[in-house]
Amino acid sequence: MIANDVLQSVQFVTVKGKRFAVIDAEDWEALVEWVESLQDVALARQALDMLKESGRQREQLEWKEWDKVAGEIT
Repeated sequence: MIANDVLQSVQFVTVKGKRFAVIDAEDWEALVEWVESLQDVALARQALDMLKESGRQREQLEWKEWDKVAGEIT
């Protein structure tokens, strides 16, 4: 389900004069995944811009080599 579909599925309820948005849990999880994907893309673009600005010198940015840190990820 794409974000627009999720947003369209929101139902509104009013309790004691306060309006709440209610969304299906699966739709909520899909929306969270979509937002996280957008954040990942933004971070990747930022990293690419940094790499371009450094003249593609990863060492200048003090980035670690993947082969040396891959085992640290759990």
